[in-house]
Amino acid sequence: MQSFTRSLPLSGATNFRDLGGYATADGRTVRWRRLFRSDHLASLTPQDAEVLAGLRLSRVIDFRGAAERASLAYALPDVAYHALSIEPTVVQRAKDMAMAGEELTPAIAVELMQDTYRDFVSVNAPQFAALFGHLLASDAPLVFHCTAGKDRTGFAAALILLALGVPRHVVMDDYLLTNGLYQRPAQFAGTAPEAVLGVLWRVQEEFLHAALEAVESDHGGLDRYLERELGVGPAERERLAALYLEPRATPPRG
Repeated sequence: MQSFTRSLPLSGATNFRDLGGYATADGRTVRWRRLFRSDHLASLTPQDAEVLAGLRLSRVIDFRGAAERASLAYALPDVAYHALSIEPTVVQRAKDMAMAGEELTPAIAVELMQDTYRDFVSVNAPQFAALFGHLLASDAPLVFHCTAGKDRTGFAAALILLALGVPRHVVMDDYLLTNGLYQRPAQFAGTAPEAVLGVLWRVQEEFLHAALEAVESDHGGLDRYLERELGVGPAERERLAALYLEPRATPPRG
């Protein structure tokens, strides 16, 4: 049996990883080497590009905002690029607070991050609906990313895994892997205290919980949210399963 690693050893992206191998509630498994999540891809080395070519990567979904894409642009040969812009509102809100002379404390930073995740659910539903449109088009290997690969990307990964039937606690474990992988570049240090940066550049269970609680309270649960807001109803979820889950094992004939 072939062995796969979840985190790929790239020099120019520290949070590039495979969503394969997770078991669903009904005993199936997410296929390896089909769905990848990452931080931005603008710093990839030629050796990294060879690794991605070996994955037969053919599609990229970029959740970064316009200014982020312009400052760290990239192109991968023979890979279709799709921008689904979600502007980094927490950064702007932090700047607004600084301009107003308000102190950004770690506790306030947590609240800002939770509000950002709630916005993912409501304000940014069209972008995540578009993501599923790409996923449903084919099972060609795809990577989705933002700048750090933790928030916009983290919520997208959670939606995909939950739609495939992966249990919520496993989804949370995948989400938290960022804290052991992502290495913040020096240019993203900022001027805020390190305790605040530790909130803004890492992930916490409370962030993803805020989004999933909004799905429950504002949209009547995951199934209704997927169908009504993202266009992923029962038929689409069956297709996702056919594309991204290993086939059910055929029981031996007795």
